[in-house]
Amino acid sequence: MSESEMADPNAPAAVQNGHRVLLTRRGFLAVSAALGSGMVQASAPTAEEGWYKIVSDDGNPVQNLRLPVELFSEVDELPGLFRVGSETADVTIVEFYDYNCPFCRKAAKDLEALVAADKGLRLALVNNPVLSPESKDAARIELAVLKLRGPKLAYEFHKRLYRVPGKIGGEKAVAVALELGISRDEIARIAAGHDVEKALERQLGLAASLGFAATPSFLIAGAGVLGYPGPKSLARIVTSVRRCDAIACGG
Repeated sequence: MSESEMADPNAPAAVQNGHRVLLTRRGFLAVSAALGSGMVQASAPTAEEGWYKIVSDDGNPVQNLRLPVELFSEVDELPGLFRVGSETADVTIVEFYDYNCPFCRKAAKDLEALVAADKGLRLALVNNPVLSPESKDAARIELAVLKLRGPKLAYEFHKRLYRVPGKIGGEKAVAVALELGISRDEIARIAAGHDVEKALERQLGLAASLGFAATPSFLIAGAGVLGYPGPKSLARIVTSVRRCDAIACGG
């Protein structure tokens, strides 16, 4: 299924529930995702062990780590991944998210504003529903919307679902899909299909292989950044990638 088809934010990953990833146009950073749905958790470093010295908008250290070269691979064909923003971007942010992660909810709003303001930025979105079975149900509905209507409507679905209060599950996700003009029968049929299930497994496998057991998580320029640092810190990371092809210059 191609893209057209288809807590303290700086606490350790095991405590935090969040991660994020950014990539440059010199090559998407990813893992070959033939891992199935097993959640193999990699140990994240402590804030003091971060690869680069990065601080959040609150002034706290942001966990980040070098990602093993042997895990790198092209991510362009990851099933269910879709992109928004500039078609000629010089920086691409890849976010791994869960619909029941409060930090992901905040990040979704900030990333929407950042992509709208920065014409050289692209956002790629990957499900990582690790918090609950309901999160997986919502992810399946999003993948069904993507397959039925493409990335533009999938992103509208993504934004709207994060605006829905309370715990997000299949029924709330279906309600948003209905608002967008997709019938319940269509959604039910596609969401239950083998393609959607395999796409979700591949996305979970990629996140697990990178050690992104918390949400949101991001990739950029050979690094993983764990937890949401806030919009100002994220903008500084993007600026650093443009200056020196790293998430922090001289760090």
